[in-house]
Amino acid sequence: MTLLDATPAAAAPRRTWLPVCRLDDLARERGVAALVPDGPDGRLEQVALFRLVDDRVLAVQQHDPFSDAHVLARGIVGSRQVDGDEVPTVASPMYKQVFDLRTGACLDPAGKQPVPGLPADLRTWPVRVAAGAVEVAVADGPAEDAP
Repeated sequence: MTLLDATPAAAAPRRTWLPVCRLDDLARERGVAALVPDGPDGRLEQVALFRLVDDRVLAVQQHDPFSDAHVLARGIVGSRQVDGDEVPTVASPMYKQVFDLRTGACLDPAGKQPVPGLPADLRTWPVRVAAGAVEVAVADGPAEDAP
């Protein structure tokens, strides 16, 4: 038996798909903010949703870690070449940092540092479109252990 065999895998948190709007409510290449409950305590999080030209919808935190303001849904949607791939991006409307909308990674800090104590990268949420409704996966709480 190896150490990997002896160590139980960490369970993923339970998630619920929460409908937040209709796909037709979102303009292409624009962002909108949504308020979703997240976590076992039900605290509310602001999520910035972006509908791309190909109708994919991606979600990142609305909170800009560089300006400490909830403004990312008002950012400029674009794209960048990253490791030979074209990736969808959003530029903060405050100080113009550029973030990968798929991963939340800060691609260009624009010569600034995030607010002390905050990571430069954004949190992301899984999103799906089901029967024309945009749904965001929100955490219900810790995963239940298997019997």
